Amino acid sequence: MKNKVQLVGHIGQDPDMRTVGNGKQMLRLSVATNERFRAAEGEWKEDTQWHPVVAWGKLAERLAAQVRKGSGLVIEGRLVHRGYEAKDGTRRISTEILLTDYQLLAGKAVPAESLA
Repeated sequence: MKNKVQLVGHIGQDPDMRTVGNGKQMLRLSVATNERFRAAEGEWKEDTQWHPVVAWGKLAERLAAQVRKGSGLVIEGRLVHRGYEAKDGTRRISTEILLTDYQLLAGKAVPAESLA
């Protein structure tokens, strides 16, 4: 069995690039997917889901240089669950997609000057 996720969506805000303690680059972004369906009453409804995505190293650097808020993206990765203690002392679990590959979709292009 394999842990693999593939999503097609749009980035909800500009990527957040950080350098972590060991000097490695980490990128966080949120990808929105939309599902359109007909409700039981017959009208069309839309459901938007937000997916937290994390990328590391060179993959993170390359992606950060290519996308901005609104960019269309196909992502591949795996689901990762992390446990942490919240400020109020309760134990929480966070689920993220650890990015392994991506493909840009046509649409909002990143200006050439921002890639330099």
